Amino acid sequence: MKIKSQIIAAALIAAGIVILGLALKSGIDRFADRDRVVTVRGLCEKEVSANKVTWPIVTKEMGNDLGTIYTKIQNTNSAIVDFLKSNGLSDSEISVNPPEVFDRVADSYSQRDIQYRYQVTNVVVVTSSQVEKVRSLIKKQTELLQKGIAIVAGDYNYRTSYEYTDLNSIKPEMIAEATAAARTAADKFASDSHSELGKIKTATQGQFSIDDRDQYTPNIKTVRVVTYITYYLED
Repeated sequence: MKIKSQIIAAALIAAGIVILGLALKSGIDRFADRDRVVTVRGLCEKEVSANKVTWPIVTKEMGNDLGTIYTKIQNTNSAIVDFLKSNGLSDSEISVNPPEVFDRVADSYSQRDIQYRYQVTNVVVVTSSQVEKVRSLIKKQTELLQKGIAIVAGDYNYRTSYEYTDLNSIKPEMIAEATAAARTAADKFASDSHSELGKIKTATQGQFSIDDRDQYTPNIKTVRVVTYITYYLED
């Protein structure tokens, strides 16, 4: 009877050792699987039209009498504002900046044999959500030349700019598309490596960027976002 009890005890111990070994193996396998991951990138790009435009209309006056220059500026501003309003813009979309006066005599670097002492830069700024209307007016600004108003072009400090300000409305859709693209890439990698795609280990959403589509169409923007997702791989 005693021998039988010892045999049973030994069998139970052996069974326990086997079960423990299997459990340890399973744990080790699972631990090893945790190190099997794939990191993929999901990209989403979308083209949108700018919904805000800022158009500086720059003119310059030169002379030796500030009073005379001021009168010319007032007449110029009135003509520009009339042109803008007659073409559908409102007072809230038009602002007149204070004139910038440069005294060439007071400038120690200026030559002494100058013809005109004062150079005055005058800027009327259009800020509007009517992007296409403003674009059409930019093409029509030659009408101001017929009134003797010379618009200064090519000044880097006064460039027409276009913006897209409605990013929040397209963020969720773009993030979903970028995430789906990442998932597709991860599925392909798992399939090629004869594995199954597991849960997400980490996920990082990159910042949104908004850039001109190209240098010729600054009113068309490219919105871009990249997500980085790390998945576990399973057998």
